[in-house]
Amino acid sequence: MYNKAFLIGNLTRDPELRYTTSGIPVARFAVAVNRIGKKNDSGERNQEVDFINIVAWRRLAEICGEYLKKGRPVAIEGRLQIREFQGKDGQMRTMTEVVADNMQMLGRKDAAAPPQEGKGRGEGLGSDEGESEIPF
Repeated sequence: MYNKAFLIGNLTRDPELRYTTSGIPVARFAVAVNRIGKKNDSGERNQEVDFINIVAWRRLAEICGEYLKKGRPVAIEGRLQIREFQGKDGQMRTMTEVVADNMQMLGRKDAAAPPQEGKGRGEGLGSDEGESEIPF
């Protein structure tokens, strides 16, 4: 069996960095991923957007919290996770998210500035998730 997800998209909001009760960093954010949809009546393909929730743990979470900003293009590698939780209304809810193992920032931080090699890159940084407590 194999559970692997690769996403390239833009952040829909700044990452929210928090810490579990045991002090482990966890960052949550979402990525908008474009895809080509079905043809419409005129024969043109529609472009559709999927919004994917991402969670990163430990050092990767801290890097995401420090360097990622809304609108920034990013590549995420991780695994799909489905979890259940109780909503504020008392109803059980199900959430599908990607637990990030690796992250790489794409594009430039500022279009007017040249890219800085090696600075702010999350390449090869593991998440080592495994924690069941999520502070939000």
